[in-house]
Amino acid sequence: MDETFVRLVCPGCQTTWKRPPGELPTHDREFTCRDCETERRLAEFTRTDHDLAVLKQFQG
Repeated sequence: MDETFVRLVCPGCQTTWKRPPGELPTHDREFTCRDCETERRLAEFTRTDHDLAVLKQFQG
């Protein structure tokens, strides 16, 4: 079975990473980059529209 991940990219420092959607807050909550501490809504960290759709699907 494949594990689902959401790909993220920081709009401040461009660091990329991936996390399972169940480990993330909802797309409309504030999220902070672990490297540069940029804080924005999680939706702004999703790498693509597909990643945002996956995040929304698993959260709602």
